[in-house]
Amino acid sequence: MVDEVTVRRAAETAWTVYRAAHPDVDVHDSRRYLLECFLHRRREERESDAEELASFGIAYLHQLPEDEG
Repeated sequence: MVDEVTVRRAAETAWTVYRAAHPDVDVHDSRRYLLECFLHRRREERESDAEELASFGIAYLHQLPEDEG
């Protein structure tokens, strides 16, 4: 079972860091949804804490195309 609090905390951290580096990205950009889906899958695949998931999430966001939003 995916720990929703851990995934939400990781997604929020990763999204905040990503947006700090990319201030032109809108708060409601579709990459946020993609990030959350990615982190849910990642959490289901292996046990991770919020900090580790956030790191995976930041790396994932940097891989997405700039025009994904």
